[in-house]
Amino acid sequence: MLTDLQPHIDEAHNEMKLSIDFVKREFGNIRAGKANPQLLENIKVDYYGSLTPLNQVANISAPEPRLLVVQPWDKSMIQAIEKAILSSSLGLNPSNDGNLVRIPLPILSEERRQELVKVARDMAEKSRISVRNARRDANDAIKKQVKDDSLPEDSRFEAEEEVQKLTDQHIKKIDALLEEKEGEILSI
Repeated sequence: MLTDLQPHIDEAHNEMKLSIDFVKREFGNIRAGKANPQLLENIKVDYYGSLTPLNQVANISAPEPRLLVVQPWDKSMIQAIEKAILSSSLGLNPSNDGNLVRIPLPILSEERRQELVKVARDMAEKSRISVRNARRDANDAIKKQVKDDSLPEDSRFEAEEEVQKLTDQHIKKIDALLEEKEGEILSI
């Protein structure tokens, strides 16, 4: 009878995987100690009238631990790229030499590191909440189907137990990702 309820379990699993993907993406946008091209991933540049992700109009690299270099494929885009980076909420000060945009990354103060850890914890908590919401939705759907289809209660308990195992696994993954990100932020 568990096979009748499997679609609900699978849907919960997919929702939980999306939460993990979300937290990984968001953690990638938090600047830790060293330069990471992923930091500029969400910046959009005005490319001939349309907002285009920076990585689609330029090559982004980190040749040094505290420096990002953006090399546009079209040299006329340098001003627009510099403007987009300046107007982002990252607090970076790019400079260009006509061919590339260099972005020096300042050393993070201890206070700023603690702020970033708080941001990471908030993101992880949002992700955990999303996982728990997926569990609740799956359990509600399972209860409804058991009632509507007159399935045995044992199958409901088995399915709910399976959903709880998935929830525990995904919460552990989020906690591990958070621990790794905190270590990355706090290390010098």
